[in-house]
Amino acid sequence: MRRILTLGATLLFVSAMAFAETYSGALVDASCAAQQKAACTPTATTAAFAIQVSGEKTLKLDADGNKKAAQALKDSNNGADRAKDPSAAGSQVMATIEGTLNGDELKVDTIEVH
Repeated sequence: MRRILTLGATLLFVSAMAFAETYSGALVDASCAAQQKAACTPTATTAAFAIQVSGEKTLKLDADGNKKAAQALKDSNNGADRAKDPSAAGSQVMATIEGTLNGDELKVDTIEVH
C-alpha cells in the first residue's frame, strides 16, 4: 500500500510539472503596470511583480513568485544599479519564468533574471 501511495504521489508531481511552461519577457512592477505607465522597472522595494510577454500581455506573479522574483532581482549583480537610475540604458529587467498559468496569474516554479 505504501508503494502505491509513493508511486501515486510521484506521478502526480511529475504530471503537474508537465503542465509548466516557460515565459520570457520584461519583469515589471505589477502595480505600476496596472496603471499602464510606460516605465515600470522593478526596484529593491518592489513587492508585486509581473512579466510582460508578447507585446502588451502582462501576467501577474503569484505570492510565492513575488518572493522568488524579489530574491532573483536582489541576487542579480546589476539590480542595485537599476534601483539608482531606472531610466538608465539597459535598465529593463529581463526574466525567464517557468510556471503554470491560471487566468492572468502565473504560479512560478522557477525564475531567472538576466
